[in-house]
Amino acid sequence: MTMQPWFADAKLGIFLHWGVYAVKGIPESWSFYNGEITYENYMKQLDGFTASAYDPDAWARLFQKARARYAVLTAKHHDGVALWDTAQSDLNVVKRTPAARDLVGPYADALRAHDIKVGLYFSHLDWSHPDYPYHTSEQFHAGPITEDPEAWERFLKFHRGQLKELVEAYAPDLLWFDGDWERPEELWRMAELRDQLLGMKPDLVVNSRLLGHGDYATPEQGAPITPPEGPWELCYTINDSWGYQVRDKDHKPLSILIRTFVETIAGGGNLLLDVGPREDGTIVPEQESRLKALGAWITRNEPAIFATTRGIPAGHVYAPTTLSADRRTLYVFCYDPPRESVTVKGLTSRVKRITTLATGEELTHRRYGGFDPVPGVLAIDAPSVPDPQVTVLAVELEGEIELYRGEGRG
Repeated sequence: MTMQPWFADAKLGIFLHWGVYAVKGIPESWSFYNGEITYENYMKQLDGFTASAYDPDAWARLFQKARARYAVLTAKHHDGVALWDTAQSDLNVVKRTPAARDLVGPYADALRAHDIKVGLYFSHLDWSHPDYPYHTSEQFHAGPITEDPEAWERFLKFHRGQLKELVEAYAPDLLWFDGDWERPEELWRMAELRDQLLGMKPDLVVNSRLLGHGDYATPEQGAPITPPEGPWELCYTINDSWGYQVRDKDHKPLSILIRTFVETIAGGGNLLLDVGPREDGTIVPEQESRLKALGAWITRNEPAIFATTRGIPAGHVYAPTTLSADRRTLYVFCYDPPRESVTVKGLTSRVKRITTLATGEELTHRRYGGFDPVPGVLAIDAPSVPDPQVTVLAVELEGEIELYRGEGRG
């Protein structure tokens, strides 16, 4: 599987969980599946979904300020409510809500106008479709449901039909799948699906939730301690919820968001940072301000973010790192303002110069100790003006980075 080059260097994407669940501000789909609300009352939200202030160009401008290079919109969540005028069902916002229009097309057009890649989220399962076998948690845990091959074929025809509509109408750069866990791969026929999708759009990127047939891994809500070897993406909420939830005011501090972003790119991944728009399409101020502040920090430290690869192994320096594409600059992310010096162990390469990236201040440094073949410890003096969030040091080397990884000599 060949990953499209844009994805590896995207670094930041915006996840958008937007749907009828924003009317009451309750959990998307899961609230009726788990019995927190009846299905009937959940679906009454259709009557209140207006998208009255939906401005996809404002979304795109905000994402651009955040320095995001792609976004992913929930075209259809597990509740089965489509944000476009699907011909496969009348359960969509065009036919069943006051919004009464396609919401996916304007989103795709706005993103492309601002040079942001277009991603669409699509749930394989559909807890509203009559031919899908499970519609509640109680059903799922009650024991095996008798298989109905004819119903399943009808459901797959519906499933494939909706995906064909999305790819042909909107030409997404990325499809973000979810909801694969309730049925085995052989029933979903995921290999066949991947071939069908790439037959329609050969440069399409698909996430891992194709039961072994995706392009990249998608851990959620916490950066992995040992990052995956291949391409990956951390899905992460700004507060504690994916969609808009009226009672969730627990927005993460900017410092935590920046650190999570740093740890993700240092491990070779992208951060897919989630926002939950209100039913009218507006994004709450607490989330908007954090996106802008994250973008400002990225802009100050841009060379350490874009066109970089995952950093050096842990243990060489007690900080996350990235490497420039030519492997001649090591970027060190200091969470707390250094008071004395930052030390790097095992760096065999000769140092050309070291600067504070955001200010350009050149920093003095020296080596302590060393006994061939073990290089001495590189000590970098603290900058006079640290960044208010995370300070990035640029260690420029005379050649490609070389590290000593041995056990020392005695």
